[in-house]
Amino acid sequence: MAWIIALVIVILLVVWYVSLYNGFVQARTHVQESWSQIDVQLKRRNDLIPNLVSTAKGYANYEQSTLQKVVELRNQLTAVPSGDRQQTMAVSNELSGTLRSLFAVAENYPDLKANEQFKQLMEELTNTENKIAYSRQLYNSTVASLNMKIQSFPSNLVANIHHFKMEEYLQVPEEEKTAPKVSFDDLNTK
Repeated sequence: MAWIIALVIVILLVVWYVSLYNGFVQARTHVQESWSQIDVQLKRRNDLIPNLVSTAKGYANYEQSTLQKVVELRNQLTAVPSGDRQQTMAVSNELSGTLRSLFAVAENYPDLKANEQFKQLMEELTNTENKIAYSRQLYNSTVASLNMKIQSFPSNLVANIHHFKMEEYLQVPEEEKTAPKVSFDDLNTK
């Protein structure tokens, strides 16, 4: 009778161990999948940028530096090694800011703003930027889940045995953390 109880305990421990291990594999796969979603949206944005730049070039002759910066950052983004997530997001954040500048520049060109192709590309890029932001949130959530499993007892024992490593969160750039200065001093009050 004692050997049956011991056998049941061993079987339960094996099932528990396998369950923890499979949970780690699943969590790591979710992190990889969520990064893949970011990658897909970055590629989508990179595919849209040449069309946007070529559409804007015909109208915004005096804004070549902004257009060149967009192209330069797009090329930098495609040259980042696939495993360097932090650098990818750093260049991507800079590109997002430059795209915002391009959209602001477009405000000075009514013909460009009225161009249907440009409006459609701007809308698609805006939607893609929103998807990138959502994908970043999803990535950080899945990283948090994996990291909690790695740090929690008793699952940390299985994590250490199988060398599961904590993942880094995608960080918000420092310049985006500061609140913008708003001043009403320049407004005329009548």
